[in-house]
Amino acid sequence: MIRVLVVDDSNSVRALLMHILGTAPGLAVVGCAADGEEALKLARELQPDVITMDLHMPRMDGFEAIRRIMRECPTRIVVVSGSDDRAEVDASFRAIEAGALVLVRRPLGIGNPAHADSARDLVRTVKAMAEVRVVRRWSDARRAARPLQGAPRRLVAVGASTGGPTVLRDILAELPADYPLPVVIVQHLAPGFMDGLATWLGEASGYPVEVLRDGAPLVGGRACLVPEGWQATLGPGLVGRLVLAPPEHGMCPSVSHLFRAIDPELRPATAAVLLTGMGKDGAAELKLLREHGALTIAQDRASAVVYGMPGEALRLDAAMLVLEPAEIGKVLARLPAEPFPSSVFPTLGDLP
Repeated sequence: MIRVLVVDDSNSVRALLMHILGTAPGLAVVGCAADGEEALKLARELQPDVITMDLHMPRMDGFEAIRRIMRECPTRIVVVSGSDDRAEVDASFRAIEAGALVLVRRPLGIGNPAHADSARDLVRTVKAMAEVRVVRRWSDARRAARPLQGAPRRLVAVGASTGGPTVLRDILAELPADYPLPVVIVQHLAPGFMDGLATWLGEASGYPVEVLRDGAPLVGGRACLVPEGWQATLGPGLVGRLVLAPPEHGMCPSVSHLFRAIDPELRPATAAVLLTGMGKDGAAELKLLREHGALTIAQDRASAVVYGMPGEALRLDAAMLVLEPAEIGKVLARLPAEPFPSSVFPTLGDLP
C-alpha cells in the first residue's frame, strides 16, 4: 500500500485530493496538512511514501517545505498545480529545483465532465512516483569511450522524462552562447507546462530555450522543446516538422518518434542523448541511431532519478558514452570544435 500525505491550504482542495487518493486501489492517505510547517512535521512523523504538495501556503510555503523535507526526511514529492497562470507555472519549476519530482494538474471537481480523467492522471502519477528512488546521488561514474568513426556533428537530439528538467538545465548550462549546433528536446511533461518549462530552462541554464514551431529552421544558439500533443520529425536541411501522430510508449511527444524521425542523411551527424525516465521510450531508437553512425549518450545510473530509459539503452548496448549531466554538457560543448571521435575523447578522463 502506497502511503500518501496531502498538503494544501484549501479545505475544499484537500478534501478533493483525499477523496481521490483515498479511494484509489493501492493508495492510502495517512495525513493532511494545511501549510508547510505542518507538512514538515507530518513528513517526519508519518514517513509517507509520496507527498502531494501545494506551493502557495501560509506560515511556510511549498518551496521552503520541499527544501526542508528533502534535507531532513527525503520523500518523493508531487507538486499539484491548480493554474495555467505564468507565475504559477514558473513557480512549479522552481519547486522541481527545490527537490520535487514531477508536476501534475490539480484534478477538476467531481461535477466536471473531465473529473474522472484528471483524477486518473493524479493517481497514476502518485503510483509511478512511489517507485522512484528518494535520494539522488551525483557521482563521477563514467564509461570509457571506444574509438569511433563518424562525421562532424550537425544536430543534438535529447529525450528525457521523470527528473529531466533539472538534468536538462545542467546540460544546457555547459553550452556556450554561440553554440552552433541546434538542440531538439523531447521532455515528457504534464499538459500545460511546456511554455513554462521553456522559460524556466532558459533562465535557469542561461541558454535560450523555446518551443519548436512547425517548419522552423533548426539553428544554433538555442534549444527547442517539442510541444505537447505533437510528434516531431527532423528533416534534411535542418528543418523541424510537427505531425499529428499516435502516442508511442503512451507519450506524445515521444523520444522514440523523435529519434526515429531524424532524416537518414542527418543520423551520422547527430549526437543523441537519453536521460532519466521510466519505461523504454527512445532506447531502441538510440541503438538505431548508433548503428547509423550517430554519437549516442545515456545518463549514468547514479545521477538518474529513474533509470528505466537510459538503463534499457545500456541493456541494448545503444549508448557509446554513459555520463552524468554536467559531463554530457561538456562533451556536447566540445563537439563543434573537436568532432567525436578525436584524440581528446579517448577515455573522457581529461574533461574539465
